[in-house]
Amino acid sequence: MQFFVQRSELRDLYDKVAAGQRVSEADALRLFESKDLNAVGAIADLARQRKVGRRASYIINRYVNYSNYCILSCQFCSFARKKRDADGFQLTVEEIVQKAREALSLGVTELHIVGGLHPSLPFSYYTDMLKALRAVDARLQLKCFTAVEVLHLAWLAKKTVAETLGALKEAGLDSLTGGGAEIFRKEVRSAIARGKESAEEYLDVHRTWHRLGGRSTCTMLYGHVESLADRVDHLRQLRSLQDETRGFVGFVPLPYQPENNDIPVQNPPTGFDTLRTVAVSRIYLDNFDHLTAYWVGMGLKLAQVALSYGADDLHGTIIEEHIFHMAGAKSPQLQTEAEMVKAIREAGCTPVQRNTFYEPIKVWEAPAPAGAEPNDKRSNVLENNLATA
Repeated sequence: MQFFVQRSELRDLYDKVAAGQRVSEADALRLFESKDLNAVGAIADLARQRKVGRRASYIINRYVNYSNYCILSCQFCSFARKKRDADGFQLTVEEIVQKAREALSLGVTELHIVGGLHPSLPFSYYTDMLKALRAVDARLQLKCFTAVEVLHLAWLAKKTVAETLGALKEAGLDSLTGGGAEIFRKEVRSAIARGKESAEEYLDVHRTWHRLGGRSTCTMLYGHVESLADRVDHLRQLRSLQDETRGFVGFVPLPYQPENNDIPVQNPPTGFDTLRTVAVSRIYLDNFDHLTAYWVGMGLKLAQVALSYGADDLHGTIIEEHIFHMAGAKSPQLQTEAEMVKAIREAGCTPVQRNTFYEPIKVWEAPAPAGAEPNDKRSNVLENNLATA
């Protein structure tokens, strides 16, 4: 893709990245404002290949939402419900364990568990859930809770954040999720998520978890009422914390879903905006090893294209996703392993099954000719078992 920057106004930034130099906030804003998407993508692809070569990963995981009852009323959220709402739900620990057993039969290696800020569940519900899931299979990695959930649990338990995270880790927590970052700038946060934790609180939860030896992902929700400068400011704060702790294993930009919420957005994220956001994030976040193209929010086809614009991961099989679909996402509820391997190969990359920490579990053969099917029988295990799960 170097061809696209030979005569581009962005050639100096390509040379900067090629030399291993860090781009500034002003550089990032310039990249966001450029209409030369191919040149931005070429720079991002260079940054990506310097990190991981031509590998692209996925994870076999399952989402579990334990409840959608929530004491907050974030304006952008289509997931949360109050106790009076007929479509609210709350799972028992036994029901969650059953979902875990079903997931294991499908070859899943990770459970991704989040929920609303429940008004009455005790702290013991969360620790009992982790202990019960750990007892199902010690190899199953538990990626659970957003930063605001951790703050809520600390309030329930009357503990500090460090004490709360320590208790969760002892009960079996492997990784924090990155959800809830939204946009860090205070004015934007107040407009879309009034009453939610501040940027400082979000970052401090992850800082504390990293200091305890834990690892996590982080996110950015883009394409609503924020400016391009707000996105750069958000990325700046993530890069700064990563410089400090090196605790983030990956970054996941999340395109805003405009339906079924209280924020009127005239121009939700387009394909152009999604690809440039992925690309600029890859270029600017030079201390992050991995960047995920979240197929649930952007669709698998655009996520596949994003593998040439800086992304090196397609996320997971998921099986059961509620939050984005309740907000209007039209993507499927799941992807099979075979579909993800095929999408990665078609993008000219070598597929890698990873774990929660982006560590390889299986490296597939180099990309096969167009139209060829995966030749490993495990690639169809999810598809073959869904009918009986």
